Amino acid sequence: MARRRRGLPVNGVLLLDKPKGISSNHALQRVRRLFEAQKAGHTGTLDPMATGLLPICLGEATKFSAHLLEADKMYRTRVELGVITDTGDAEGTVIERREIPSLTAEDVESVLARFHGEIDQVPPMYSALKHQGKKLYELAREGKHVERAARRVSVYDARLLAFEGTAFELEVSCSKGTYIRTLAEDIGHALGCGAHISQLRRLKTGPFTGDAMWTLEDLEALADQATREAELMPADVLVDHFPSLTVDETAFGRLAHGQSASLAIGALEPDALARLYYAETFIGLGVVKGAQEVAPKRLLSTVAIS
Repeated sequence: MARRRRGLPVNGVLLLDKPKGISSNHALQRVRRLFEAQKAGHTGTLDPMATGLLPICLGEATKFSAHLLEADKMYRTRVELGVITDTGDAEGTVIERREIPSLTAEDVESVLARFHGEIDQVPPMYSALKHQGKKLYELAREGKHVERAARRVSVYDARLLAFEGTAFELEVSCSKGTYIRTLAEDIGHALGCGAHISQLRRLKTGPFTGDAMWTLEDLEALADQATREAELMPADVLVDHFPSLTVDETAFGRLAHGQSASLAIGALEPDALARLYYAETFIGLGVVKGAQEVAPKRLLSTVAIS
């Protein structure tokens, strides 16, 4: 007999303001326990030192969380010059100190211009990327070092917010996979003195901004479960960038049984993904298979019918 999953069938998306000092997974588990949810997942790790926007998916929304992993991000960070750490941030061990040259804000902005657009970036050893099945940060803690291939990332903008001679603040808009710690280190190297970050806050991921974030303390202060659930966003906010298609009763029945269905797909190309709605209710994602034909890609479990 199948073991019953513990918790409540809570479904939706919460924008969490992750606090400093805990891992993304720790923050995720605290949210899951607060909602007593059966299932939960997040859409992109933040370092323990980092704060800010961490979308949390509960229940059925976890089926679509991967689509936000590909999203662009925006961060605000503080860069400390003249000190290099093994992790690239203030929580690491200082491995070198260098003299800071006499710099102006214009000097920093001139260097920042070199890092706009597509750049090659070598991921840090202290990262969750894997080498031969083991996370790089685990190897780093064992004193091991492995060569990492540079990856192509995009920095859409790196805007100087403040400059203090020995430190400065940046707002960075970038593609997925961009390490702000590494970007700061590379900028520090270009300035001739090295650098690390002492603060990092995520301001935006995909379509989501920090305007609707919840802190753990504010969530805990809500009166009851119903009040908390009322603050969740629906699962389809995670796939709002895909076009939508309306499904009639016949097509709904076929899709629910895992079969392709005839739909008016407009100008959508083969292999395109689309949000599917039946009776104005989101039922999941479909994939275009040909002229006027859509197959189920990822449906909500509530769509299944006998």
